[in-house]
Amino acid sequence: MTHVFQPLPDAPQACELCQHAGGQLLWQQGDWRVIRVNDEAFPAFYRVIYKRHVAEFSQLPGPERQRCMQLVAVVEKVLLSQLRPTKVNLAAFGNMVPHLHWHVVARFDWDSHFPQPIWGAKQREVTPPAVARLAMPLGTLDEAVVAALDGAARSA
Repeated sequence: MTHVFQPLPDAPQACELCQHAGGQLLWQQGDWRVIRVNDEAFPAFYRVIYKRHVAEFSQLPGPERQRCMQLVAVVEKVLLSQLRPTKVNLAAFGNMVPHLHWHVVARFDWDSHFPQPIWGAKQREVTPPAVARLAMPLGTLDEAVVAALDGAARSA
């Protein structure tokens, strides 16, 4: 299923995540969307994004906070089960884009920055490229993420 990003009518013009999907849009339902970031060094890098413009997690109503963490956990579980990474990094900084979104990134001991954060200092060159080292093609991984999110949506 192809998803098309549509900004909300009242979305702030200056907010990158209000005006653009933020990556390859894979799934959306209600006030949430999940995208995969197009990053050659970190191909299994997803974002769970709240569609409405809020900057802080605590600004969400209680049920939306629970839904957010449910979606983050669903993506994390898929990465763990399908890729068997060394670690999954979860982060919600918002320093550069003050719009609520969570990063969910599969990390491997062979990746270019491990054990540093993905924004840290590069530790090594990766050959073959990171995407070729994953346990499955990205399209298959995306399908697994979407299937898990759909399953979580049906049980919510």
